[in-house]
Amino acid sequence: MKRRNIQTILRNTAILFALMLGSISCDDLLDVEPRTGVDANTVLTTPDAVQAAINSAYARLRAQSNYGRDLLAVSDALADIGFATNNSGRLIQEARNQIYSHFTHWQNSYFAINEININLKAVTENTLSPAATQAQLDKWNSELKFLRALYYHDLVRAYAYDPGTTGPVASQDRGGVPLMLEAITTSAAATAAQAPRASVAAIYAQIYQDLNDAIAIAPTTGGPFFATRASAQALLSRVALYNREYSLVVTQSTNAIASAGALISGAAYVNGFRATTNPESIFEVKFQDSNESLGVNVSMQSSFTSSLSLSALTSTGGWGDFAPGTPLKTQLGVSGTTVGQITTGADIRGQLYIVGPGRGSGAKIENVKFISKNGIPYLDNVPVIRKTEMYLNRAEAYATPGSTVFDEALALADLNTVRAARGLGAVALTGAALYEEILLQRRLEFAFEGHRWFDLKRLGRDVIKVGLFAGAADLAFTDSRVLANIPQREIDGNPNLVQNFGY
Repeated sequence: MKRRNIQTILRNTAILFALMLGSISCDDLLDVEPRTGVDANTVLTTPDAVQAAINSAYARLRAQSNYGRDLLAVSDALADIGFATNNSGRLIQEARNQIYSHFTHWQNSYFAINEININLKAVTENTLSPAATQAQLDKWNSELKFLRALYYHDLVRAYAYDPGTTGPVASQDRGGVPLMLEAITTSAAATAAQAPRASVAAIYAQIYQDLNDAIAIAPTTGGPFFATRASAQALLSRVALYNREYSLVVTQSTNAIASAGALISGAAYVNGFRATTNPESIFEVKFQDSNESLGVNVSMQSSFTSSLSLSALTSTGGWGDFAPGTPLKTQLGVSGTTVGQITTGADIRGQLYIVGPGRGSGAKIENVKFISKNGIPYLDNVPVIRKTEMYLNRAEAYATPGSTVFDEALALADLNTVRAARGLGAVALTGAALYEEILLQRRLEFAFEGHRWFDLKRLGRDVIKVGLFAGAADLAFTDSRVLANIPQREIDGNPNLVQNFGY
């Protein structure tokens, strides 16, 4: 079968776009009859069609390669969070950092980006009938700019080195990812779109521009399943942290906290992961019904726990393909051997773990952040950006030596705010001890949410695997397997595209 590269995908977007408009299930999706063989310029002529098409760009976040599984489960498997159980055979190669066992969201992400670019063209030209109001146009523009920024950041942090880390790997650095900002709706345009890899700096500049544009016009309400001002501010805080622009981290974290509300703590925090909408979420990917579930094999629930549901913890349901390692369990203070139970310490995050019934590898402690979301097994709403991240982003910015906002007292205040919300006492730390405690809280807070791999990578740190499972080997930051491989079909189809070093 002929392999499709990104140019083929983009060329077909115009035809497929009409089909997708009638097949997306999402909140506020308007009923648009699917039509085949109609180009995007014809399809996007009404407000209803534009709204449906924007929901299609949101829906692509649910793909297994993106937030459906891989940006969380594969990410943590690549890192030092736990081990693959071999219950189903999934995530084993990723946990062992085998070559070519990495992220695969390139194609889906660029498909989404082209959808976004087509939508932006339609919204900017505003030849819709009936005409859209300025408030509607602003909402659409802000959502599309937010989504494009999110897709691009997820691409550049997986397929390229992060700003400030390339010193030890200068000879291996091949740049960022292709930057595509124009709508591709014809064969000629697709051929012309054979773009080389843009610089990492250029990608970050575009992300900054998109998010600043979104912040200026985004609605203040409507989240967490749709982009708002708070979600754009929060994403910019994250992006700025990767870009080591610490004053911007502080500004946008503070803005997002003010917009999103107080930090969730105590039982409300634990219960929030079981609620239909997590009160911690600033932006969340929604799986609305059983038709959108990725099922028993690769859903987030099944990836992390073998239990069926909160009301049937001793019953086998999922696979539990990835489990916490001893270091993480020790840091959280969790233990236990009785199925359906867990012994915890002061840290309330331990209540998000349970001894699952297991599959072939037997009962063991598993993570249940995603169990029975919405009350339906294997239906996972995925928190992409949470309030706690804003406090930890800001704390790290304050605690980074040499940063223009360096202030250990403010860093300590944010750190202790998070610790208190998780049931832990205040600490009095300075220097390296303070900085490392902030990183530890990130590790504990976002375990099984996909942050740890990217945190280690953006800091240029080795991944310490020894002790996680039998035969585990550490992964040096200088190892080429730190970066995902660009799909070979893209290299074959685009003479201007250079593969990552080592592949």
